[in-house]
Amino acid sequence: MKPDIHPTYHSVVFRDNSANFAFLTRSTMTSEKTIEWEDGATYPVIDVDVSSASHPFYTGKQRVLDTAGRVEKFNRRYGKK
Repeated sequence: MKPDIHPTYHSVVFRDNSANFAFLTRSTMTSEKTIEWEDGATYPVIDVDVSSASHPFYTGKQRVLDTAGRVEKFNRRYGKK
């Protein structure tokens, strides 16, 4: 690999403020804001809008669409006559 062309890969905290949820992982993203983590070390923090703690699919609050009704409506409108 070529030297000095890759971004630094370091520990970062991703925080979802809407769900009051944060997790520590490694990433190339960085931020000026920092947070003190549970281990006592200070890490850059990235605020995200949606995480697994607030996404409807993972929380079980996902709406189920009535696809059968949509298919029947489509067939009534554009189906063979």
